Amino acid sequence: MKTVTSPFRFKGGVHPDYNKELARDLPIETLSCPAELVVSLSQHLGAPATCLVKPGDYVVKGQVLGSRTGFISLAVHAPANGIVKAVEPRLTASGGQSPAVVLDTTAPAPEGVDPTERVLAPLDWQTAPREDLLRRIEEAGICGMGGAGFPTCVKLNPPPGKRCEFLIVNGAECEPYLCADHRVMIERADRIRTGVEIMRRVLGDPAVRIAVEANKPEAIAALERAFADIAGDVEIVVLPVLYPQGSEKHQIYATVGRVVPEPPALPIDVGCVVENVGTVAAIADAVEKGKILLSRVTTVSGDAVATPKNVEAPIGTSYADLIAFCGGTKGTPAKMISGGTMMGFAVATDRIPTTKTTSGLLLLSERRVFRYSSQACINCGRCLRACPMNLDVAEIGKAVESDDMAEAESLHVMSCIECGACSFSCPAYRPLTQHCRRAKGTIRARLAAARAAVASAKATT
Repeated sequence: MKTVTSPFRFKGGVHPDYNKELARDLPIETLSCPAELVVSLSQHLGAPATCLVKPGDYVVKGQVLGSRTGFISLAVHAPANGIVKAVEPRLTASGGQSPAVVLDTTAPAPEGVDPTERVLAPLDWQTAPREDLLRRIEEAGICGMGGAGFPTCVKLNPPPGKRCEFLIVNGAECEPYLCADHRVMIERADRIRTGVEIMRRVLGDPAVRIAVEANKPEAIAALERAFADIAGDVEIVVLPVLYPQGSEKHQIYATVGRVVPEPPALPIDVGCVVENVGTVAAIADAVEKGKILLSRVTTVSGDAVATPKNVEAPIGTSYADLIAFCGGTKGTPAKMISGGTMMGFAVATDRIPTTKTTSGLLLLSERRVFRYSSQACINCGRCLRACPMNLDVAEIGKAVESDDMAEAESLHVMSCIECGACSFSCPAYRPLTQHCRRAKGTIRARLAAARAAVASAKATT
C-alpha cells in the first residue's frame, strides 16, 4: 500500500468556506433511541419498499418493515423495538412526502412476543461464496450513504460483460461543515479495511484507490495505519481541496484518470465502482458481525446549534431529537439545511426523520444567511467556468425560464450533477441549480409518461 498525490484535476469547481472546524475534531457520540421513530420506506434510490406491517403490530429491532420491490430497491428494517403507531405519508428533506412506518419505541412487548433483536449470522468473508456476500449486503439493507442511496447489492454486481478494474473508496467529503465521513475514517479505519477486503472478493480483486481530500491529514494517517500491510494494488490518493471533489464522476477522473461518458453511461462502463467510506464500514459490520444497517453517523453543525456534534443515531430519528441531543439552538436559526450548504435542502420544520443518506443537519444564524434577489444574467461566464460538467449553465437557465425544456435537454441538462457550483459563482444570484433540477424533473416525468403509454398500448394489443 502506498499514498500518492492525485496527478489529475478536473475542469471547473469552486472553493466555498468549509467551516469544518466546528465538528472536525469531535468524536462520534451515540444518541439513545428516541420515543418515536419515523422510518421511511423510500430512503434509497429506486422503488420504495413494500410495507409488511400495519398499525398495532409490535416489531422488534432488525425486523423487516418493508420488503425489496423490484431490482433497484431495498428492504427497510426496524431500528428499535416498538408498536407501529401508523403507516402514512411523512415529509422528507427534499420537500415531498414518502410512505413511512411510525414506531412508538416506549411500548412494552406484548405477552408471548420475543423482544430479542433480529440479527444475521456472521459470515467468514474469506471463505463465503460471492453470492452469499452479495445476499448479506442486500439482507442488511445497505445503500450508498454518501447521498444518492443506490442499493449496494446492485452496484457490486456488474452486468454481464462489465468488469470492475478499480474499486474507489470515496472519503473526500467535500461538502462544507460535514465531518461524519471524516470521523468514520479516523475512528473506524479498521472496518473500512475489512469492508474493502470483502468488496475486493465480491468484485474479482480489482485495484483499490482510497480517495481523501488533502484537508483531512488525520483521516489519511488513520487509513495508512489500517491498510499498512494489505496485499495487492491498493493506494490512498490524496486529492486537492476542490468542490465537488466527492462527485462520483469527478473522483473517478481525479483518482484513475478515466472519464465517464454522458448519461445513461455509468462508472462501471469505464471499469470503476465507487463506494462511500460509511457504506464500506457498514458492509464489514453486516458480513462479520451480522449487523443490519439501522443507524448512521450524522454531523449536526452550524453557528446556531448549541454544541455541534457527530452523532450516531437510529434511522428515523427526527431532526428535533438530533438538535435536542446537541443542546438545542443558540437563538432562533435563520435557516435549517438537511445536508451540506452546497447540495443540501433548506427545510422548514425539524419534524423530518433521518434516513440512511442523512449526512448532515445544519443550523445557521442570521449572520450566516445571505439574503438576495435574483437578477438578469450579465453574461460574465463565471457559471461556465465553475461547472465541473462543462455545461452552458447560463443558456440552460434561460431556456428553463422560457419553459423551453427541449432546448434545455439539447444543452445536456440531464448531465447536471446538481452540485451548486454555478449558483455559488453567479454574481447575479440566479437560481441556476434549481433551474437545472426543475428541467431534469420535467424531462424525467415526460419520459416516464411515454414509457407508461407504450406499456399500456402493448397491454391492450
